[in-house]
Amino acid sequence: MSEAERSTGATDLGSGLKVRHLTMMGLGSAIGAGLFLGSGVGIAAAGPAVLVSYLLAGIMIIFVMRMLGEMGAALPVSGSFSHYARIGIGRWAGFTMGWLYWFMLIMVLGVEITGASAIVQSWLPGVPQWVVALVFVVFFAVVNLARVANFGEFEFWFAALKVAVIIGFLVIGVLLVFGLLPGTDPVGFVHVLGDGDGFAPNGIAGIAAGLLAVAFAFGGIEIVTIAAAESNDPERSIATAVRTVVWRITFFYLGSITIMVFVLPWTTVSGENSPFVSVLDIAGLPYVSGFMELVVVIALLSAFNANVYGTSRMAYSLARGGDGPALLARISRSGVPRNAVLLSVFFGFVSVLLNWLLPDTILGILLNAVGSALIAIWLFIVVAHLRLRRRFEAEGTLRLKMWAFPYLSWFTLAMLLGFIALMLSDSDARLQLASTFVLFLVIAGIGMIWQRFHHPTEPSRP
Repeated sequence: MSEAERSTGATDLGSGLKVRHLTMMGLGSAIGAGLFLGSGVGIAAAGPAVLVSYLLAGIMIIFVMRMLGEMGAALPVSGSFSHYARIGIGRWAGFTMGWLYWFMLIMVLGVEITGASAIVQSWLPGVPQWVVALVFVVFFAVVNLARVANFGEFEFWFAALKVAVIIGFLVIGVLLVFGLLPGTDPVGFVHVLGDGDGFAPNGIAGIAAGLLAVAFAFGGIEIVTIAAAESNDPERSIATAVRTVVWRITFFYLGSITIMVFVLPWTTVSGENSPFVSVLDIAGLPYVSGFMELVVVIALLSAFNANVYGTSRMAYSLARGGDGPALLARISRSGVPRNAVLLSVFFGFVSVLLNWLLPDTILGILLNAVGSALIAIWLFIVVAHLRLRRRFEAEGTLRLKMWAFPYLSWFTLAMLLGFIALMLSDSDARLQLASTFVLFLVIAGIGMIWQRFHHPTEPSRP
């Protein structure tokens, strides 16, 4: 790999993130409302066979993260997969993937802060929802403008609260399954077998629909490789963090869903009510609804905090490589890309306003475009890995290796293409794919125009 390719991906950002920070950032970003609230959609679609849907999605993301971790440990950069697409596929691919990811997370920021502020506003009658949202946005802007070590510590404890809640849920769930709580009996396999309808009451189509509902819940875990560039020992940190985050995410997701499938009749679960609340109701715990509201707020704010970080570092990396305004590549004395953080926070608040002003028009179109953006990003990660593996091997920089290369890499690519085929068979998913494809073409077109007049730049300090 040329020195130019490595220097373009180099970073002048601060350092101070530890492995525990990276691990919790990955967990904090990936474990959000999609698990606490969205898991019911998958159960309603597939019945108990949603376990198969989660297992398939989990295998897919484990393989993708292993490949991303391999590239990240060999060449840790703040741009992560955008930079790997740039050097492995072409500059156009790096530009498109980077700004597609930035756009996707900006829209997600708006949804997260809108959801959190709506719940908190219900606790504070008379306080406008936009005021609550503004307070959250300003607070997290300050957090992200602080030294990265302080940010990492804040996010560590924020995400740890969510993890503690899930661990508590798993403990209570196991006690319920075996009838060890007062007034409960062992549940056996009645609900797992579909209460007479069978393990897969809606057949293969139900499992496929469940897969569509759950696959995107794993999105956010890739922030680990973006943050690794600001750790004290990037190569070792990213290898360790990827190994631990992957199995922890799998454990928390599959463990939670397994408890739900054992305890709840699948016909009583819907996307409107949280299965977490339903399980805790059966356990007879007081104040369940209020407690779960607090948990969801924490989940949303933790994900918002991590995603502000991810968008700002992606914008910084793109600007540093000449694929964004040079202003975004400037770094404060504390090693923070201040302008990139402020840009992400500003557009995050714009997204909040769109949530309130245009919920059924432009926002719906934009969210549809975001819906399957992760699939495009995962595809480019796999292709970049297939093209870069031999180069990293020749340079002797591999510290974390993808298993059974290249067979599992090609298998993962086939899984992603199969997932796209499933989406094409669903009318709502087809709209997501079409919107994402149009957005992809728009960003790629802007990139081609931009790159005709701009060349890689080096960042400066104020």
